[in-house]
Amino acid sequence: MVGFGTTNDLQNSFFGLAHFSLAFPLIFHSASLPTAPAASWEMRLFLVRHGETVDNVAGLYAGVRDSPLTAHGVLQARRLGEHIAKHHRVTHVFSSDLQRAVFTAVKVADAQLSQRQRCDTDNGDVPETIEKLEPVPLVDLRERDFRSAEGKKFGTAHDDVETHEEMRLRAARFVQGHLVPLLASRGSETVVVVVAHGLILNSLFRVLQARFGTGPRGSETSAAWSNTGYLEAVVKAVAADTEGSNAEDSGERKTKQPQLTMTVVGVNVLRHLEGLKKTKGGIGSAQFDKRQRTMDSFFGPASKKQRVDRESGIS
Repeated sequence: MVGFGTTNDLQNSFFGLAHFSLAFPLIFHSASLPTAPAASWEMRLFLVRHGETVDNVAGLYAGVRDSPLTAHGVLQARRLGEHIAKHHRVTHVFSSDLQRAVFTAVKVADAQLSQRQRCDTDNGDVPETIEKLEPVPLVDLRERDFRSAEGKKFGTAHDDVETHEEMRLRAARFVQGHLVPLLASRGSETVVVVVAHGLILNSLFRVLQARFGTGPRGSETSAAWSNTGYLEAVVKAVAADTEGSNAEDSGERKTKQPQLTMTVVGVNVLRHLEGLKKTKGGIGSAQFDKRQRTMDSFFGPASKKQRVDRESGIS
């Protein structure tokens, strides 16, 4: 069951894959995890699209094609990492194995380390040994394979593209192999960042709804991702009571599976990009050069001016 606003415009925007940013709860219910003794526990999920790439700017199909980030995309990734680090202590980072996603994921992990070291210094504490987060790159999180259309202009005819079912199977393997075990571990402060691509993230979101929701197959909703936009969700597990007298009479107490609730807190969230301007003269759209310093490194945080980039959901 999903809770939306009351206006048709809002519903149409969400279902129509428009570029937008939402921050209100959409709730899904289910009961599908192994039994656990804790009363309740939760996992916070950030489903993140990578920063802007050279192929994004050129308007090219880039699925498995390994397009690098632009200079602007690097700034987006750094802003994203700093934003998440200020509000959450991330415990796990997964990413597509393509460089645009890996680089973005590394910036999320690096910011976690910097934030913790900064907090120790500000509080006058003796710096503790902090283990650096290492993103886990996975082939299953790659973007849709456009096959014969890879590297060609948007709109190029192609009939051999990876199917939605093939993408769903990849997303389902990731959920079963990585997210379900984390939920089953009953961690009280599990925060997971998944950095991937617009289309596979949408498949992943639909798999999560099917896995944790009660609606019939095919009723799942869709979302959209701008570069470094993220969907934030919380999956909460609440242990159920033991079954009734029949179990007690037999000398065995069978415990029900915990009840799961997935609440979507925000969709295509882009707060971290407020005030970020693309460098003019084509520099911002060019491939990032590690030898160059960015504008942020010279002048510090950008001003609080509400301006965000709304790029294509195809990555």
